[in-house]
Amino acid sequence: MQNHDITATNVPVAAPGIDSPAGRDARAFFTRLNHDYVRVHQAKEELFWSTYMAISDDHAGFARAEQAYKAFIAEPDTLAATRRHIAAVEAAGDRERYADLLHGLRGWLAMFEANVIEGGEANALMAQLVEAEAALFAARQSLVLSHVNDRGERQDATLAMLATNQSTNPIEERRRSSFDAFRQLERWVLAHGYLEIVALRNRLARALGFENYFDFKVRRQERMTPRQLFDVLDDFLGRTAAANHRSLAALRTRHGAAAMQPWNIRFHMSGDVVRQMDPYLPFAKGLNRWIDSFRRLGIGFRGATLQLDLLDRPGKHQNGFCHSPIPAWHDEQGRAIASHINFTAEATPNQVGSGWRALNTLFHEGGHAAHFANVRQNAPCFSQEYAPTSAAYAETQSMFCDSLLEDGDWLVRYATDAAGAPMPLALIEARIASRQPFFAFDERSLAVVSAFEAALYAMPDAARTADAVLQLARDTETRILEVESPRPLLAVPHLLNQESSAAYHGYLLAEMAVYQTRDHLQARLGYLTDNPAIGPLLDEHYWRRGNSVTHDATLTSLTGEGLNGRALAAACDLSVEDAAAAARASIRAAQSRQPPPAENAGLDASIRIVHGAELVADNADSDERMCGEFARWVEARYPAS
Repeated sequence: MQNHDITATNVPVAAPGIDSPAGRDARAFFTRLNHDYVRVHQAKEELFWSTYMAISDDHAGFARAEQAYKAFIAEPDTLAATRRHIAAVEAAGDRERYADLLHGLRGWLAMFEANVIEGGEANALMAQLVEAEAALFAARQSLVLSHVNDRGERQDATLAMLATNQSTNPIEERRRSSFDAFRQLERWVLAHGYLEIVALRNRLARALGFENYFDFKVRRQERMTPRQLFDVLDDFLGRTAAANHRSLAALRTRHGAAAMQPWNIRFHMSGDVVRQMDPYLPFAKGLNRWIDSFRRLGIGFRGATLQLDLLDRPGKHQNGFCHSPIPAWHDEQGRAIASHINFTAEATPNQVGSGWRALNTLFHEGGHAAHFANVRQNAPCFSQEYAPTSAAYAETQSMFCDSLLEDGDWLVRYATDAAGAPMPLALIEARIASRQPFFAFDERSLAVVSAFEAALYAMPDAARTADAVLQLARDTETRILEVESPRPLLAVPHLLNQESSAAYHGYLLAEMAVYQTRDHLQARLGYLTDNPAIGPLLDEHYWRRGNSVTHDATLTSLTGEGLNGRALAAACDLSVEDAAAAARASIRAAQSRQPPPAENAGLDASIRIVHGAELVADNADSDERMCGEFARWVEARYPAS
């Protein structure tokens, strides 16, 4: 079990003594601020969950709660008051006595400075923007896309189903039906208010003194200029251009020119291998594998309540996410407030490849949950996913966890068929042979979204027509990837939401940090899968301080160097032979040591598995019983799985 006291947190502790008048006033302000934030944040997040999970259609209520939250974190008077209290406490002297208070107030200062909307015009634009995005989201929920599945049936399909069918369906016409649905969504988005939202976002950014919305988001969230960002991205693109070109040329030689069509690329990269892997990665067992793997890594959740909604259904938001309605923090009496965290996956268990896709989502969103549950600071502003929390910092935590799933030693230990037989080495090597040549392509695909959004927000309003934006999307895809993207740009759901828009670069920056982290831990510990030292190290260097330190500082704390793309580029450039040799070595080493028993460690979390408003299972009795109940529920609901 995890320790819930406030020790070893990096939070400065107040010295004993009597507060000055300035100190008393500042403490009262700080305490009120913390509790008011939790109230308004929780109200917004609970409505976010109920509307995004299609439990409620109260989109107007969610828009009001979102506006109230935005107003709270963007209130100029509160920013001014925070500055006054910091100045008054500093002027009162005795900084040791007030170290904890100043630490917390500076956390709030960073949050308000990252979010304050000053001026009547900007506030009015923000309100319009929230309403416009809520209306687009409500309309999007009613849009039904369809494709032809692997049984040859026309079927309503979510984004996850489209992507999986495009990757695994052996019939080209059926794969193309999924791609055509993505393109249909692009046209729908452009016809239902997205261009007006882009214009509104730009007007807001310019009212705040920024060049455009992309400039605004990068500076406020990543604390970088767009030029600094693209210096990093362009360096990575330069380092991986040759590997990307080689892989596509080889694909064309092996499968012909038709393989370059966007609906064929993913299948020819990996479709048959993913199909062969399917019996070893059934979705019904995914929950158990996630829990056991995290336990053995020494990852705990410090008493958090986790609510997981894991299966696709009509109206549910078609992208995995992790949000925390109640952030983890320590209150004014030093009591640990455990987080409440919601996260989702989008599985269709009887679809080939869905178990693998959903397992990746479980590890990814579970990594976010572990991060936010383990922040131990004296204000809730340090444990939340919005600015000043860097998107790259947040995604480093989740993407490190999902990176483990590609490791040979993880697959041999956890990927087993119905009879308990492990995934064969030959299949693991086939996975490497299908994935490694296109590692650069996959990572460059992340840069495509940022390059597109940077150019989109730089376009003059008059030039930003539907046709021009579609052409920009295709040109950006082919410039970076050499081919049109298998997932058309305007079908990326992140673009439609204010928080995730103009932030996709966070994924690529995080991938860079992930491979720096992996290299360091491999050198330091010798292995990654089931290593119980990993959770405590991530907690110490990456999690407990939350956004009170920069992403660069967390990396330097653990690895000794700041963010760079060299380790990721080197991984992209590995030959299949070298990648396979490394996997074989990791498997041999894993077979020579016993994994730590999963039952010896607890996640220290109350977990509820839900399907919309239905409670499927919980761990009130035990994690094992919950996993068994969930597996039986999935197998009964999807007998073909």
